[in-house]
Amino acid sequence: MKWMIASDIHGSAYWCRRMLEAYKQEQADRLILLGDLLYHGPRNDLPEEYAPKKVIEMLNALKDEILCVRGNCEAEVDQMVLQFPVMADYALLPVGKRLIFITHGHIYNSKNLPPLHKGDILLHGHTHVSACEEYDGYTYCNPGSVAMPKENTPHGYMALEDGVFTWKTLDGETYRTYRIG
Repeated sequence: MKWMIASDIHGSAYWCRRMLEAYKQEQADRLILLGDLLYHGPRNDLPEEYAPKKVIEMLNALKDEILCVRGNCEAEVDQMVLQFPVMADYALLPVGKRLIFITHGHIYNSKNLPPLHKGDILLHGHTHVSACEEYDGYTYCNPGSVAMPKENTPHGYMALEDGVFTWKTLDGETYRTYRIG
């Protein structure tokens, strides 16, 4: 199974459209969204083509293909308009003998670890910075942000297929890979 992983759309219809074009190009089986789908939050400027209602429409069209966790900008009202679950703080994805702990990053992160076994992977967004860092006992991965990347990281996403994470720009250019050992 091939997964596409993206985070932090923040209501940008333009970048959501670009993300969904990449999803189609990837021919992924499912889309994992790491939260902050509709709103920009009080610390961020408005993203390009800020239009949460358009983002709702685009994402609802793929409701049966999306696995989503709650970001710090999600609220109960978002669940009222989105036709797929968005309020879970985390999800678990087993890959071989390892577990991928999927979350947004505002609750569980490298400073507040969830229950992980040696070799597990902590996957979250929130920082808007793509990352792949190995720590003693676990690996931290972050796709960065679809709409508002920071620290000179690209507008991008990750793919997971056959035990390999691949980081890509929304133009499809690969810039990092990580094989789950």
